[in-house]
Amino acid sequence: MEQVTAVALMAALPRAAALPHHRDALRALARTSAAPATAALVRAWAATEAGRRDPEVVRAVAEALAADAAVRAPLARALTAWLAELADPGRYPPRPQDVPRRPGTDAATANTIGTGAHVTGPVLQAHGIHGDVHIHPASRSRVAPPPRQLPPVPAHFTNRSAELAALDGHVGTARNASRIVVISGPAGVGKTALARRWLLAHADAFPDGQLYADLRGHADEGPARPNELLGEFLRALGHERPPAELRERAALWRTATAGSRIAVLLDNALSAAQVRPLLPAAHGALTVVTSRGRLTGLGMDGAAFQPLDVLAAEDAVRLLSRRVGADRVHREPDAALKVARACAGLPLAVCVAAARLATRPRQPLAAMAGALGRGAAPALDALRIEGEYAVRGALDASYRQLEPELARCYRCLGLAPVAVLTAQVAAAACRLGPPEDALDVLDELAEVNLLEDLGPDPRTGLGRYRFHDLVRAHAQRLAEAEETAAEAAAAVRRVVDYHLAAATAAEALLSPSHRTLRRDYAEPVAQEPPFADAPGALRWLDAERTQLMAVLRTAEAKGMYAVVWQLADALWPMFLRLRPYDLWIEAHERGLAAARRAGDREGESRMLTSGGTGLRNVGRHDEAIAWFTQALRAARDEAARLTGHPDGGGPALAAAHRAEAQALHGIGQSCRLAGRLAEAAEHFERALALREAVGHRRGTALTRICLGDVALAAGRPDDALEPLARARVDLLAEDDPYDAARALAFIGHCRTLIGGGERAPGEEQLRAALAEFEATGAAHWQGRVLEMLGESAEGRGDTGAALHWYERSLTRYTSAGAPDVDRLTRRIRQLPPPDAAAPRTPPDSS
Repeated sequence: MEQVTAVALMAALPRAAALPHHRDALRALARTSAAPATAALVRAWAATEAGRRDPEVVRAVAEALAADAAVRAPLARALTAWLAELADPGRYPPRPQDVPRRPGTDAATANTIGTGAHVTGPVLQAHGIHGDVHIHPASRSRVAPPPRQLPPVPAHFTNRSAELAALDGHVGTARNASRIVVISGPAGVGKTALARRWLLAHADAFPDGQLYADLRGHADEGPARPNELLGEFLRALGHERPPAELRERAALWRTATAGSRIAVLLDNALSAAQVRPLLPAAHGALTVVTSRGRLTGLGMDGAAFQPLDVLAAEDAVRLLSRRVGADRVHREPDAALKVARACAGLPLAVCVAAARLATRPRQPLAAMAGALGRGAAPALDALRIEGEYAVRGALDASYRQLEPELARCYRCLGLAPVAVLTAQVAAAACRLGPPEDALDVLDELAEVNLLEDLGPDPRTGLGRYRFHDLVRAHAQRLAEAEETAAEAAAAVRRVVDYHLAAATAAEALLSPSHRTLRRDYAEPVAQEPPFADAPGALRWLDAERTQLMAVLRTAEAKGMYAVVWQLADALWPMFLRLRPYDLWIEAHERGLAAARRAGDREGESRMLTSGGTGLRNVGRHDEAIAWFTQALRAARDEAARLTGHPDGGGPALAAAHRAEAQALHGIGQSCRLAGRLAEAAEHFERALALREAVGHRRGTALTRICLGDVALAAGRPDDALEPLARARVDLLAEDDPYDAARALAFIGHCRTLIGGGERAPGEEQLRAALAEFEATGAAHWQGRVLEMLGESAEGRGDTGAALHWYERSLTRYTSAGAPDVDRLTRRIRQLPPPDAAAPRTPPDSS
């Protein structure tokens, strides 16, 4: 089946916009067969006349549909039929009311199938039927469901009927507007539980998904960054490689949510400024924000405000009754009321007190009432400081009932510098044995409401737990009071070292040639990494990116400078494969500063070259050159220092020359991307000489590829063949199939540019390189090779074949999130119309 392309869809959408039948048909098939984000884009395009005319909207819809069709066979078939019908409506059946009927038939049963129809699923065509008919549904590709990220409502949720009705009223008055509701109140008052309860009760109103983010407004490590949260949201909607910059990421978020009926819960927000970039664009979307502050600044965005007060005494007693049993409360009503009042009506405090009581069924309620009342501030005073005293009293009482070892673990977990706890993290923080032992600890603390069980991570399957902010602060205060400074620092360092070791293990699986620098651990890391192979390592890096960056920032704040640059270095495969450019650059900026503070030349050099690569990849070529130039100077200084050494420098001098060559190579690549070909060639030649001198065979081959690329860009394909051919041989010998395929692609491209008798064998080599890239799943380089095949077809005057290859290339670039999309789209638009008599698809293009 011929591939559905973005170019074909961009040409078809303006025509379909004027035909309601075709417009509605596209909206329907996108809803049933496309990703939720794509379906939302199609709805936005179809919703307004202005949207259907907007070229940026049309382009976004076309690219999203083409990318989905590349991996969803039912959608590809449906789009192919839709395009064919749009191009030749005469081949398809007229409307039912226009179909001539034979005698004996009626409009309800008559049907016509034209010769160009595409029919999927079970088909039965019969004049007369005798006996039974059995129809079995054909297997279908599974369509990913819309995200449903809201945590469940606590089973003990009590009352709040007035607040729920008020929320209904806020939203009911703004059905046709972008809706924002801010639920504000003191810590522990139940803002999140209320928001979950209301949103889950209205789940049917948001068929395109419900998203959740903890903005960590009062966490010790600082509030969550909108850029990181947008990345999580976009990946949940199917955008695997969102752009790096906040402005671009926010724009894509607005595009992806345009026309969607989604709900977004932004929990524990600090300020309006933190919330604003996360607001979806759709009129049918609802954003609920919870915050200890009132966030009045969101009134400018049309927000409604719902303050939340503490529970009335009778509701607090009812909540206690649900947790410990109605019979128990009925036997001691006065003591139950004292417990509720001592907890200042805060649901969090009541739940913590009830958890202790529930585990001690013989303990009188009066004992808890007395424990909470001893020396505690009056309830109103506690409420004035956001309920901290009331919660502290309840937490203290609960903590005193923990077994000593569990109490120690509670304190250590409060020190962990991450928001989400896994069994591996808990084992490190508490110096426990295998993760199973740590899991028991986490479960016990969750059982008494000191931790919240978040369930398994959908990517890694690892169980996840977290502290409420106030509970975590309580655990930290206890750790400060009961642990020595050295013990507390050691607990933090064990968690940091665990993440460094696990990231290093992922690096060894995913980028073994990069795994060369040392790692400094305070003590041997006992925990095994939570993955066994390269795919599992990449999933772990993806799931833990926020935690890993929190650990890196903590290490910097606590002066663990070697760990900072080593962790940034270990995260190389995450940066290279997943391309979170914002984190890539931040990690290397912090890593560079840390390496310099530590006086570590190796770390500084690696941070400069790896960080320069990130800067170069986002188009900041001048900054990248500046970083590589600093690395070059440092390497030359080190080489000069070692040159006069009595033993001749030995391996250290060779390492300095390799670092010098790496910096020269990086400058050359940055100059090449900036279009400064003469400078690029000069730096590549110098890098080549150094790499040959130190016997770095793989590095030499990579530089030869770059020299061949520069010669091609300068219009000298004959000069490019020799270095590319040598690079291909050396890379195969070094067992580097990916870069060997790059060399083969450039060789084939050279021969097609030379033309004549070289063109046909060159195209064969391009097809061979394409197959090698398809075997490794390298989508971006598949796009490069397909574009080279298109250039060859265009060079021999076959515009139809060129368009075919370019459209396939565009699909690969789109799926990889490559910046080449705009350039290739412009190139396709500039193609002359293909000869109608020429075949559209090359006969050997399979």
